[in-house]
Amino acid sequence: MTHADTPSLVIAVDGTSGSGKSSTSRGVAERLGLRYLDTGAMFRALTWWLLREGVDVRDEAAVAAVAHRPAIESGTDPLAPTITVDGEDVSVTIRGEDVTAAVSPVSVVPEVRARLLALQREVIGDGGIVVEGRDIGSVVWPQAEVKVYLSADPDARAQRRTAEQGGTDVASTQQSLLERDRIDSGRATAPLTVAEGAVHVDSTHLTLAEVIDRIVGLASEAGRA
Repeated sequence: MTHADTPSLVIAVDGTSGSGKSSTSRGVAERLGLRYLDTGAMFRALTWWLLREGVDVRDEAAVAAVAHRPAIESGTDPLAPTITVDGEDVSVTIRGEDVTAAVSPVSVVPEVRARLLALQREVIGDGGIVVEGRDIGSVVWPQAEVKVYLSADPDARAQRRTAEQGGTDVASTQQSLLERDRIDSGRATAPLTVAEGAVHVDSTHLTLAEVIDRIVGLASEAGRA
Protein backbone atom coordinates (compact mmCIF):
# COMPACT_ATOMS: atom_id res chain seq x y z
CA MET A 1 0.00 0.00 0.00
CA THR A 2 1.46 3.38 -1.01
CA HIS A 3 0.47 7.00 -1.42
CA ALA A 4 -0.81 6.12 -4.89
CA ASP A 5 -3.41 3.94 -3.20
CA THR A 6 -4.33 6.56 -0.57
CA PRO A 7 -3.91 10.02 -2.15
CA SER A 8 -6.49 11.68 0.13
CA LEU A 9 -6.21 9.50 3.24
CA VAL A 10 -6.02 11.26 6.61
CA ILE A 11 -4.78 9.23 9.57
CA ALA A 12 -5.44 10.91 12.92
CA VAL A 13 -3.22 9.76 15.79
CA ASP A 14 -4.25 11.12 19.18
CA GLY A 15 -3.10 10.11 22.62
CA THR A 16 -1.25 10.87 25.80
CA SER A 17 2.22 12.40 26.13
CA GLY A 18 4.99 9.83 25.89
CA SER A 19 2.85 7.13 24.30
CA GLY A 20 4.94 7.11 21.12
CA LYS A 21 2.75 9.25 18.86
CA SER A 22 5.61 10.99 17.06
CA SER A 23 7.73 7.94 16.28
CA THR A 24 4.64 5.98 15.31
CA SER A 25 3.16 8.70 13.12
CA ARG A 26 6.43 9.35 11.30
CA GLY A 27 6.90 5.62 10.76
CA VAL A 28 3.38 5.18 9.38
CA ALA A 29 3.77 8.19 7.08
CA GLU A 30 7.08 6.88 5.76
CA ARG A 31 5.67 3.40 5.15
CA LEU A 32 2.65 4.73 3.26
CA GLY A 33 4.38 7.57 1.45
CA LEU A 34 2.24 10.18 3.20
CA ARG A 35 3.00 13.60 4.64
CA TYR A 36 3.31 14.08 8.41
CA LEU A 37 2.15 16.82 10.77
CA ASP A 38 3.05 17.19 14.44
CA THR A 39 0.42 19.56 15.83
CA GLY A 40 2.07 19.56 19.25
CA ALA A 41 5.14 21.20 17.69
CA MET A 42 2.89 24.07 16.58
CA PHE A 43 1.82 24.73 20.17
CA ARG A 44 5.46 24.50 21.27
CA ALA A 45 6.50 26.91 18.52
CA LEU A 46 3.98 29.52 19.63
CA THR A 47 5.00 28.98 23.25
CA TRP A 48 8.66 29.50 22.32
CA TRP A 49 7.76 32.77 20.61
CA LEU A 50 5.74 33.96 23.61
CA LEU A 51 8.64 33.25 25.96
CA ARG A 52 11.06 35.04 23.65
CA GLU A 53 8.75 38.06 23.52
CA GLY A 54 8.48 38.12 27.30
CA VAL A 55 4.74 37.38 27.38
CA ASP A 56 3.46 35.88 30.65
CA VAL A 57 2.24 32.48 29.44
CA ARG A 58 -0.05 32.17 32.47
CA ASP A 59 -1.83 35.41 31.62
CA GLU A 60 -4.56 34.11 29.31
CA ALA A 61 -5.60 37.56 28.11
CA ALA A 62 -2.01 38.52 27.27
CA VAL A 63 -1.48 35.29 25.33
CA ALA A 64 -4.79 35.63 23.51
CA ALA A 65 -3.98 39.21 22.46
CA VAL A 66 -0.82 38.23 20.53
CA ALA A 67 -1.45 34.61 19.50
CA HIS A 68 -2.12 35.71 15.91
CA ARG A 69 1.20 37.47 15.42
CA PRO A 70 3.95 34.92 14.67
CA ALA A 71 4.08 33.16 11.30
CA ILE A 72 4.28 29.42 12.02
CA GLU A 73 5.06 26.97 9.22
CA SER A 74 5.30 23.19 9.52
CA GLY A 75 7.33 21.00 7.17
CA THR A 76 5.60 17.71 6.41
CA ASP A 77 8.47 15.36 5.48
CA PRO A 78 8.28 12.44 7.96
CA LEU A 79 12.02 11.83 7.60
CA ALA A 80 12.95 15.43 8.42
CA PRO A 81 10.01 17.34 9.93
CA THR A 82 10.65 21.03 10.44
CA ILE A 83 8.90 23.97 12.02
CA THR A 84 9.72 27.65 11.67
CA VAL A 85 8.58 30.79 13.46
CA ASP A 86 8.87 33.95 11.38
CA GLY A 87 11.28 32.05 9.15
CA GLU A 88 13.52 30.81 11.97
CA ASP A 89 13.94 27.03 12.36
CA VAL A 90 12.96 26.17 15.93
CA SER A 91 12.75 22.39 15.57
CA VAL A 92 15.35 21.82 18.29
CA THR A 93 14.77 24.78 20.62
CA ILE A 94 11.05 24.04 21.09
CA ARG A 95 12.03 20.79 22.85
CA GLY A 96 13.80 22.63 25.65
CA GLU A 97 12.72 22.44 29.27
CA ASP A 98 11.51 26.04 29.30
CA VAL A 99 9.04 25.42 26.48
CA THR A 100 7.99 22.04 27.90
CA ALA A 101 7.15 23.69 31.23
CA ALA A 102 5.15 26.49 29.58
CA VAL A 103 3.23 24.79 26.76
CA SER A 104 0.33 23.48 28.86
CA PRO A 105 -1.05 26.88 29.98
CA VAL A 106 -0.63 28.20 26.43
CA SER A 107 -2.47 25.23 24.91
CA VAL A 108 -5.64 25.82 26.93
CA VAL A 109 -6.17 29.38 25.62
CA PRO A 110 -9.13 29.25 23.19
CA GLU A 111 -7.65 31.89 20.88
CA VAL A 112 -4.47 29.84 20.58
CA ARG A 113 -6.38 26.68 19.74
CA ALA A 114 -8.55 28.50 17.19
CA ARG A 115 -5.54 30.06 15.46
CA LEU A 116 -3.59 26.79 15.29
CA LEU A 117 -6.69 24.79 14.34
CA ALA A 118 -6.99 26.92 11.20
CA LEU A 119 -3.31 26.34 10.39
CA GLN A 120 -3.64 22.60 10.98
CA ARG A 121 -6.64 22.28 8.68
CA GLU A 122 -4.80 24.29 6.04
CA VAL A 123 -1.85 21.87 6.12
CA ILE A 124 -4.11 18.80 6.03
CA GLY A 125 -5.78 20.23 2.93
CA ASP A 126 -6.68 17.48 0.49
CA GLY A 127 -5.26 14.74 2.72
CA GLY A 128 -2.47 12.27 2.13
CA ILE A 129 -1.16 12.88 5.65
CA VAL A 130 -0.67 11.39 9.11
CA VAL A 131 -1.53 13.95 11.79
CA GLU A 132 -0.64 13.53 15.45
CA GLY A 133 -1.98 15.44 18.43
CA ARG A 134 -4.60 15.28 21.14
CA ASP A 135 -7.78 16.40 19.38
CA ILE A 136 -7.23 15.46 15.73
CA GLY A 137 -9.95 12.84 15.45
CA SER A 138 -12.38 14.71 17.68
CA VAL A 139 -11.96 18.35 16.58
CA VAL A 140 -9.32 19.07 13.94
CA TRP A 141 -10.36 16.44 11.37
CA PRO A 142 -13.25 14.30 12.67
CA GLN A 143 -13.84 13.00 9.14
CA ALA A 144 -10.43 11.22 9.12
CA GLU A 145 -10.66 7.81 7.51
CA VAL A 146 -8.43 6.28 10.21
CA LYS A 147 -8.55 7.40 13.83
CA VAL A 148 -6.21 6.00 16.45
CA TYR A 149 -5.96 6.70 20.18
CA LEU A 150 -2.48 5.70 21.33
CA SER A 151 -1.74 5.16 24.98
CA ALA A 152 0.66 3.36 27.32
CA ASP A 153 0.82 2.92 31.08
CA PRO A 154 2.41 5.83 32.97
CA ASP A 155 5.60 3.97 33.88
CA ALA A 156 6.29 2.92 30.29
CA ARG A 157 5.64 6.45 29.06
CA ALA A 158 7.94 7.95 31.69
CA GLN A 159 10.72 5.48 30.87
CA ARG A 160 10.48 6.32 27.15
CA ARG A 161 10.33 10.08 27.61
CA THR A 162 13.25 10.07 30.07
CA ALA A 163 15.35 8.04 27.62
CA GLU A 164 14.40 10.39 24.75
CA GLN A 165 15.55 13.39 26.77
CA GLY A 166 18.72 11.69 27.99
CA GLY A 167 17.64 12.07 31.61
CA THR A 168 17.60 9.76 34.62
CA ASP A 169 14.74 11.01 36.84
CA VAL A 170 11.90 8.74 35.73
CA ALA A 171 9.70 9.61 38.72
CA SER A 172 9.84 13.33 37.97
CA THR A 173 9.13 12.70 34.30
CA GLN A 174 6.13 10.56 35.16
CA GLN A 175 4.76 13.27 37.45
CA SER A 176 5.13 15.80 34.63
CA LEU A 177 3.37 13.54 32.14
CA LEU A 178 0.47 12.88 34.49
CA GLU A 179 0.08 16.61 35.14
CA ARG A 180 -0.02 17.19 31.37
CA ASP A 181 -2.70 14.48 31.10
CA ARG A 182 -4.75 16.23 33.77
CA ILE A 183 -4.56 19.58 32.01
CA ASP A 184 -5.22 18.16 28.54
CA SER A 185 -8.19 16.07 29.68
CA GLY A 186 -9.72 18.80 31.81
CA ARG A 187 -9.51 21.83 29.54
CA ALA A 188 -12.77 23.32 28.34
CA THR A 189 -11.72 23.65 24.69
CA ALA A 190 -10.93 20.46 22.71
CA PRO A 191 -9.98 18.21 25.64
CA LEU A 192 -7.92 15.05 25.17
CA THR A 193 -10.44 12.30 24.52
CA VAL A 194 -10.94 9.11 22.55
CA ALA A 195 -12.61 10.30 19.34
CA GLU A 196 -15.76 8.62 18.11
CA GLY A 197 -14.77 5.72 15.89
CA ALA A 198 -11.14 5.69 17.05
CA VAL A 199 -9.25 2.43 17.55
CA HIS A 200 -7.50 2.35 20.94
CA VAL A 201 -3.95 0.99 20.68
CA ASP A 202 -2.10 0.36 23.95
CA SER A 203 1.62 0.47 23.14
CA THR A 204 2.84 -0.54 26.61
CA HIS A 205 3.93 -4.02 25.57
CA LEU A 206 4.32 -3.43 21.83
CA THR A 207 7.44 -2.53 19.86
CA LEU A 208 7.39 0.55 17.66
CA ALA A 209 7.34 -1.69 14.58
CA GLU A 210 4.31 -3.55 15.91
CA VAL A 211 2.39 -0.32 16.53
CA ILE A 212 3.25 0.94 13.04
CA ASP A 213 2.13 -2.37 11.52
CA ARG A 214 -1.17 -2.13 13.37
CA ILE A 215 -1.94 1.34 12.03
CA VAL A 216 -0.80 0.51 8.50
CA GLY A 217 -3.21 -2.42 8.70
CA LEU A 218 -6.03 -0.07 9.70
CA ALA A 219 -5.15 2.14 6.73
CA SER A 220 -5.29 -0.86 4.40
CA GLU A 221 -8.74 -1.75 5.75
CA ALA A 222 -9.91 1.83 5.26
CA GLY A 223 -8.63 1.77 1.69
CA ARG A 224 -10.70 -1.31 0.97
CA ALA A 225 -13.86 0.02 2.61
